[in-house]
Amino acid sequence: MFNSANIRRIVVKVGTSTLTHGTGRLNLKRIETLAKILADIKNSGLDVVLVTSGAIGVGMSKLGMTVRPRELKFKQAAAAVGQCKLMHIYDEFFIGYGQIIGQILITRDDIDQPERRERIIDTFSALFELGSIPIVNENDSTGVEEILFGDNDTLSAEVAKLSNADLLIILTDIDGLYDDDPHKNGDAKIIREVSEIDDEILCCAGGAGSELGTGGMVTKLQAAKLCIQNKIPMVITNGARLEEIYDILQGKISGTLFQAE
Repeated sequence: MFNSANIRRIVVKVGTSTLTHGTGRLNLKRIETLAKILADIKNSGLDVVLVTSGAIGVGMSKLGMTVRPRELKFKQAAAAVGQCKLMHIYDEFFIGYGQIIGQILITRDDIDQPERRERIIDTFSALFELGSIPIVNENDSTGVEEILFGDNDTLSAEVAKLSNADLLIILTDIDGLYDDDPHKNGDAKIIREVSEIDDEILCCAGGAGSELGTGGMVTKLQAAKLCIQNKIPMVITNGARLEEIYDILQGKISGTLFQAE
């Protein structure tokens, strides 16, 4: 059973839909609230890692793009522009709450190649030792393959492994995993706990994510499968209610909890 008393290190993943307004521009109030809560959790004695999406969406807004580009080089250009702005905003907010952040950009090769993987693990370890909050994103601007991590859902599960975390919280624009699409079926019911990602659970997942993001419930279930395999509890919850992160850390799960039996 999920035991909040055992939590010493958490990974929080925030998606593009949580970071932005419907206009595609950044939701600064929500980002500041997130920084405040994570800084407070860090002050309580827990290690915190933030996995953030949004670089492409932010870059699109700054470059005046109204439609997500199809060609990889323009996605990478938008990510290069957006990552600078995104990290600057995070830095300003976290400094305001007394926390130092460090940026880690990861590609698939960094995870798959043992030596590079060990260097990432060492970097996490050093940042924790120095009292910093690592902020992680996929290195979209230099990756040689199409955007791989599904709005960073799978990446966040990989980061939970690399950082030896005790809990992964995925913040999204839905309350959790439902037994049907709640946007189409008003009678859809939320599934509060999942211990195995089987065909029945996969059938509950919808399709692609938002216009600015690339994720969906399918990629979140892929992340959950990886977490379950590695005995790391994972929670999907609504990023519009950030204060519920405190409840989760006290064992009051809002959303869907994934954990091995």
